Amino acid sequence: MKWQDVNWELFAPLIAIQVVLLIIALIDLGRRDKDAVRGSKLLWVFVVVLVNLIGPVLYFTVGRKNES
Repeated sequence: MKWQDVNWELFAPLIAIQVVLLIIALIDLGRRDKDAVRGSKLLWVFVVVLVNLIGPVLYFTVGRKNES
């Protein structure tokens, strides 16, 4: 399969969603105190960046502590 054969109209929205989620998760992680995150902030940076689309979703569902 060549890059020219890829239907980019199909993948462009997924790539855009991934980039937006990654940026929002990293900004949120940077603004939070270390006590407001479950586990190490550095570990969550690696998860968010390296686990692609699932990483930011995991951070927002598991990594953040409830604000109450």
